Amino acid sequence: MIECEDLTKHFNHFKAVEGVSLLVRPGEVLALLGQNGAGKTTTVRMLTSMLSPTRGWATVAGYDVVRHPAEVRASVGVLTEMHGLYGRMTAHEYLDFFGQVYDLDPARRKRRATQLLEYFGLAEAAGRRSGEYSKGMRQKLALARALIHEPPVLLLDEPTSAMDPESAQLVRHEIARLRSSQRSIIICTHNLVEAEMLADKIAIIYHGRILVSGSLEDLRRTLLGPAEYEVCLSGGWQADGWQWPAGARLLEAGEQGFSYQVENPRVANPLILQQLHQRNAQVVALQEKPRSLEMIYLKAMTQAAAGAL
Repeated sequence: MIECEDLTKHFNHFKAVEGVSLLVRPGEVLALLGQNGAGKTTTVRMLTSMLSPTRGWATVAGYDVVRHPAEVRASVGVLTEMHGLYGRMTAHEYLDFFGQVYDLDPARRKRRATQLLEYFGLAEAAGRRSGEYSKGMRQKLALARALIHEPPVLLLDEPTSAMDPESAQLVRHEIARLRSSQRSIIICTHNLVEAEMLADKIAIIYHGRILVSGSLEDLRRTLLGPAEYEVCLSGGWQADGWQWPAGARLLEAGEQGFSYQVENPRVANPLILQQLHQRNAQVVALQEKPRSLEMIYLKAMTQAAAGAL
């Protein structure tokens, strides 16, 4: 649905984006993460045909962003960080206006507006001016605007920026509901918890280039190494005669248990539990050590700053 190769944008001598390659399949959500000025917004603007790349190519919904800009814009719904609602318009007027921008006929505009307002829980407030809406309601109306023409691609820039926790949760829930086998989504965000909740793939951009990309589990293995587990015991543990399965090694041991690293938990963990059972060890818990997206992101930034990525 979205594909780019060596996508590059220079402004005179400034390299805003350098050699970005991405692939987002139908039904996938990609979170594009990076510092302010890393190149996220410039990348999105090239994917919406607002900017022409200096080098490389990109296609969105099968259309080349340079050769078919009108078709690309008709295939994309965009939610910018500053969503630009017209506060004096009612929700119906606002959606009807953008339906005209996308050249929808009156019957379809009315049908889509009604469907979207009901979908986002705004039907009862549809006759009020959007300037009277809460932040969460405004963001949901902006999402409805992005969907008015039924685009197969959504590009969302900081969809919950500066929102209170309750409003942010509402918008995240709506984004999760929007994913489907016929729609792909790119989210640019600083909210790592949000990205971890919503994304199938993660891409981390730094100084205009992609450092790493892949699923959360792929990035855990690449940047943090094999999985780590903790075993909590009641009554201690004796290491004498213990045999570690292939691909597993002890990290730390104490009176109340031990921790270990393992290449293939599905194979090794049952063998470890079997040995504990044979030793009559009282297992209180066996759990994987949490390895959040924040840990992955900070590791990538540290390695990039040191020139290791």
